[in-house]
Amino acid sequence: MANSKAGSIKTRSATIQDVPAVLGFIRALADYEKLSHAVGASEELLREHLFGPRPAAEVILAEADGVPVGFAAFFQTFSTFVGQPGIWLEDILVLPEYRGMGVGRILLREVARIAFERKAGRLEWSVLDWNTPAIEFYRKVGAVAQDDWTTYRITGESLRRLITG
Repeated sequence: MANSKAGSIKTRSATIQDVPAVLGFIRALADYEKLSHAVGASEELLREHLFGPRPAAEVILAEADGVPVGFAAFFQTFSTFVGQPGIWLEDILVLPEYRGMGVGRILLREVARIAFERKAGRLEWSVLDWNTPAIEFYRKVGAVAQDDWTTYRITGESLRRLITG
């Protein structure tokens, strides 16, 4: 269902100059996921953790005629069972007016290419249970849900209490 706009989509690695656009995509994703209240990211934090001395993640931008229309943020993981690194796709978003044109597939394909080149044993991500358009898209590209795993998270005061005993 690719539109003529999809033919002009190019991907590239984000640079430090793209931090405002990256933060805009993060906020747009949070709005879509009804999690705007949870965004603590700032341009300063993104500059430090994406482009500082020890980058924690990478970002790929999708552009139409030089204008960012989507992004994917990912980082390296490691599987002890597989004995290889992996890639965790933290976020992927395409602006609403560019959805259904293949931009998401282009971004996911680029992250998959990077995973393959880096000899990653896995490319993984999570999706909110209610996000049926994303779930359908992931199934179409051959992704399989890992329903036998439950993700746990510890943050804030609970994390501090764990450290201090």
